[in-house]
This record gives sequence, C-alpha cells and structure tokens, in this order.
Amino acid sequence: MALFEYAPAPESRAVVDIAPSYGLFVDGEFREAGSGKSFKTLSPATEETLSEVAYADAADVDAAVRAARTAFASWSALPGAERAKYLFRIARILQERSRELAVLETLDNGKPIRETRDADLPLVAAHFFYYAGWADKLSYAGYGRDPRPLGVAAQVIPWNFPLLMLAWKIAPALATGNTVVLKPAETTPLSALFFADICRQAGLPRGVVNIVTGDGATGAELVAHPDVDKVAFTGSTGVGKEIARTVAGTRKKLTLELGGKGANIVFDDAPLDQAVEGIVNGIFFNQGQVCCAGSRLLVQESVQDELLDALKRRLTTLRVGDPLDKNTDIGAINSAEQLARITELAEAGEAEGAERWSPPCELPTDGYWFAPTLFTNVTQAHRVAREEIFGPVLSVLSFRTPDEAVAKANNTPYGLSAGIWTEKGSRILKMANRLRAGVVWANTFNKFDPASPFGGYKESGFGREGGRHGLEAYLNV
Repeated sequence: MALFEYAPAPESRAVVDIAPSYGLFVDGEFREAGSGKSFKTLSPATEETLSEVAYADAADVDAAVRAARTAFASWSALPGAERAKYLFRIARILQERSRELAVLETLDNGKPIRETRDADLPLVAAHFFYYAGWADKLSYAGYGRDPRPLGVAAQVIPWNFPLLMLAWKIAPALATGNTVVLKPAETTPLSALFFADICRQAGLPRGVVNIVTGDGATGAELVAHPDVDKVAFTGSTGVGKEIARTVAGTRKKLTLELGGKGANIVFDDAPLDQAVEGIVNGIFFNQGQVCCAGSRLLVQESVQDELLDALKRRLTTLRVGDPLDKNTDIGAINSAEQLARITELAEAGEAEGAERWSPPCELPTDGYWFAPTLFTNVTQAHRVAREEIFGPVLSVLSFRTPDEAVAKANNTPYGLSAGIWTEKGSRILKMANRLRAGVVWANTFNKFDPASPFGGYKESGFGREGGRHGLEAYLNV
C-alpha cells in the first residue's frame, strides 16, 4: 500500500487547438509541401494521431533557404535594438501562451506536464529574453568591435526538448542578425509549427524564420544546401558524424551537441538525501531522454549500500502514467523505436551479468512505456555503462579514491556532463578541473540557465550554446 494516494489531476487538453494538418512555414506563410506528401505525428502516451504534417523535400528546403537568404539583407541591417524588440515580443508571447504550449509539448513528446510547465516553457521564454538583451551589445561580447552575422543558419533539433532546443538555436541566431531555416524532429514537429505562428503574431519580418518538417532525409537536404552559411545540430553522435562529413571542406560554420554518458559522482561526505534527489533528477527527468543525463552513478564504496537503499526507497514513490496528470513523475517514451532501443540495451545488461531492479509499478497498456530501472554489479565493460541508452536506466559503479572516480568517469567516448556530490568545496573544484565534461554540476544536476554555456568534448560534439559563448557560433569573428 502506498503511503499516499493521489487523486487524478489532469491538465485540460482544451487549452490547445491542434489542427488536423499543418504545412511548412516558408517566407512568413504556411504552405503545402511541393510533393503533397505528409506524415503523422502521434501522442506517445496513447498512440493516437494528433495531426498530419507536411513532408519537405529538396525543392521545399531550397525555397525555405532562398526565403531566408532574401530576408537576411534587411534583417542583418536592422540596428541591434530593433532586432531586440522582436525577440522581446516573442518572449512575452511565449509567456502568455505558455500553458497552451506546455500541454502541446506534453501531448506530442510524452513528457510530464509538470516538466513542460515548470521547466521547459520558463526556460524557452528566458532564452529569448536573454538574447534580446545581447542584440544591441554585440560589440561588447568579446568578439571584436563590429562582429557580423554569418547569413543563413540551418538548424536541426531533436525530439527530447523540442521547444527548448528551438529556443537555444533560434534566439542567438536572430539576436546576431542571422536568418533561420529550422527542421524539428519528425516525432515532435508541432511546437515548432506553433512557434511559427508566434513569429507571425510578433510581426517578425517574412523569411527571417522558416520551419521545414520531415525526417532525416529532409535534414540532410538542409545541411547539404550550398547557400547555407551555418549548421547547428543537436542529436545523436552517429548523425553528428554524418553532418561533419557533409560540411567538411565547405565554408559552413558547424556546431554539434551530441550524445552523452554523464557520470554522477557521490563521495562519502555527500548529503545523501540531497544526492538521492539529484540522482533521480539526473536520470529520470524526461524519462532519461536527456543527452546530459547522469546515467552512470559512481558512488564511494563506504556509502554504497546506504545510498542504494535510500535510492530504491525513493524510486518506489515515483508515479508513472498519464503525462497530462500533474502528479506524474515519469511519462511516456517518445516513440516505439526509442522504446525498442532502451529495451534492447536493458536486456543486454541482464545478459552480461548486471543485476536489474525496478520498483513495482503498473505501466499503461497503450503507448510507449518503460519502468524506472537500476543496474548494480555493473562493470565498465558492460554495454549499459558504455552506450547511451537515452531512457530511464541508471548504471551503478563504485570507487574508493578520487583518482579512481576520475578515471572511471572519464572512461567514455563522450564528454558532455558530470555531477559531483561532496561537502568539500576544494574537492569540487579539483574534481571539476580533472573531469572531461563540458558541464560539471556541484551538489545538483540538470540545472540550466540562459547565461550559462552548454556543450561537450570528444564524441559529445563541439561548440557552446547559451551565454555569451553561444553568440560566437553565429558571428563572423
């Protein structure tokens, strides 16, 4: 019997009006795909069809790039203070429509409404506010007295944070005077199309932002287009390598934010109850579908048993179910393909000898679901310790000394994130300096701010998004 019983608290779907079909957003207008092709976008929690979306081919991508190129001349010529007005306006509209957009994101992505409402949407608006503030101060950003925009930016974003990744890409691009052609992920296109409507509502000049929907082939056409000056991609390492090969030898500027296998390191002097909350947030936020997830728990041997007991107790309180219910902690996996990937790697962990544990929980019969999962007796050779699972699966390893913790944490082809849990500030600073990770959190995890740069090393990509550093990728410096 659970300690607390929660009455259902569903958020109303009535606040969002999803049309039966959507076209491409090119040159300030929605239009059908030239081929007439479309594809369906589903709700991962129920497998219901939410809408049909136009499928962009090479001709559609070319039209969007041409629209962006035409708009670039006048947009880049605007004084920074004028560009800032548009970004401020977009930010305010995002705030005004935040409840609608949070419900939309939850329907299309599967993540809990508590996350879209309290984390995603506030951060989306904050990024536009932040970069609006930079638009008239570029001469003081440290990139020369008169930094110039690059031109047309091709941006390809993933499905795990559809609207937030859009904000990370579009806000700095517009602030610096570039125009944009963005391709959202094929499983989560709706919030980008709603954002296109926000651009119209804000009076953004035609062609400054263009949205082309489709699958990987559409993204490949956009990346390879000869009139694109800048490519920004967030997604898998495999696709990132393909993009790097495509762009190699061209004049295009490239930034990549790819996969991760973050280490969450807990020392014996850490505040264990606080660490448990950080571990849960690090790997079960957005069902673990986070590139910087703390998917490897490295715990000092002397407190391993105590920490694992507390962690298992905490996992039994997590509520899995309807993402629109405000009580839900763990929502749906984004797609059948992603669920199959998670399932395959979890089964590999068991087959290789790791001990699997999940709290008792009843999964819905419709949709794509995976119970929160913990693996102990894991070695560094196990696939669950080496490969990015991108799901609610935590692998636990132990260490005895700080040197061993550093060696194990860095024993990965990735280098995106890490967490350190200890009461000693000197240890935090020393460890952070030795970890090959682009972001290191201290006594917390998965905290983001528009003023803070984010990015990785090694196979986690290169370049930074967010903060002053995020301007550089869109400037000729």
